[in-house]
Amino acid sequence: MADPLRIGIIGAGANTRSMHIPGFQAIDGVEAVTIANRTPESAQRVADEFGVPRIAKRWQDVIEDDAVDAVCIGTWPYLHAEATIAALSAGKHVLTEARMAMNLDEAKQMLAAAGSKPDLVAQIVPAPFTLEYDATAQRLLRELGQVRQVRLVHVGGAAADPTSPLTWRQRTDLSGHNIMTMGIMFETAQRWLGQGVDVDWVQADATTVIDERPTAIGQGRAPVTIPDSLNFIGRYNNGAQLLGHFSCVASGFPVWHLDIQCSSGSILFDVTESKLYLTHTGGTPEPVSPDSGTAIGWRVEQDFVDSIRDGKPVTLTSFADGVRYMDFTDKVWASILRDR
Repeated sequence: MADPLRIGIIGAGANTRSMHIPGFQAIDGVEAVTIANRTPESAQRVADEFGVPRIAKRWQDVIEDDAVDAVCIGTWPYLHAEATIAALSAGKHVLTEARMAMNLDEAKQMLAAAGSKPDLVAQIVPAPFTLEYDATAQRLLRELGQVRQVRLVHVGGAAADPTSPLTWRQRTDLSGHNIMTMGIMFETAQRWLGQGVDVDWVQADATTVIDERPTAIGQGRAPVTIPDSLNFIGRYNNGAQLLGHFSCVASGFPVWHLDIQCSSGSILFDVTESKLYLTHTGGTPEPVSPDSGTAIGWRVEQDFVDSIRDGKPVTLTSFADGVRYMDFTDKVWASILRDR
């Protein structure tokens, strides 16, 4: 029997606890062996919950541990680049949570570090909403002809209460240039449109409706440094138009979807319903089931392990594709700054 694959965990947030640790522990011959979190106490609680044998007081200790073969980085974006580059330099495989990095420059540094270690696996956790429908959506787009317009919409009131505490998603020092769910929605569209289809330019308008909030620790108030309302228009290099509308402080009926208009019809994915709809030109929307045998669902941890053990190419999501979506993220951010 092959030696066990030993995983070190850096950052034990909600997704790490709900998906990554259980996902790794469900795979034969894979062990989560150590955890570092924001405090040793919180790391110990997670270790006790999942039966992980030890904790590390610093995230660097996980990387320096000779008993660790691969690192899962589940922190907020502020640490993704530093921890990823350190882990690759130490000869560890890396699975990092999305968003890939704070900005495009960090993402490029991560890609370069991965390129210098071709024997190591470097993978980003993919946008998860459409995993069961991706192959179906890609097929439909091939059948519907020329892509004319891509529209990304997520409007709701998740942060509409001004008394709700400031979160990491509202702080540039922790989240960088990532704005609400813009990046995860753009990544999904990028996956559907395929390689080589990227945004040439974008013009954005953003505002911060609620510009300060109580701190998470309940001591005073702090500024919100990431917009809570965003609109943009752009153009892909294939000529298709890109439209975006995002707000987390909106009242009224919430809307969360991705739709792509083509010359012979359109597809729309409703994230809230987790349903894909097809509309032929002149017709009415009809729900579409995933093509037979393509509804893979969540298998992030298994894919990571398969890439390490069997050399399976990383597709969901590669560092190269992460750089593509971070390039778009920085284009939006630069446009916002130009107009301020």
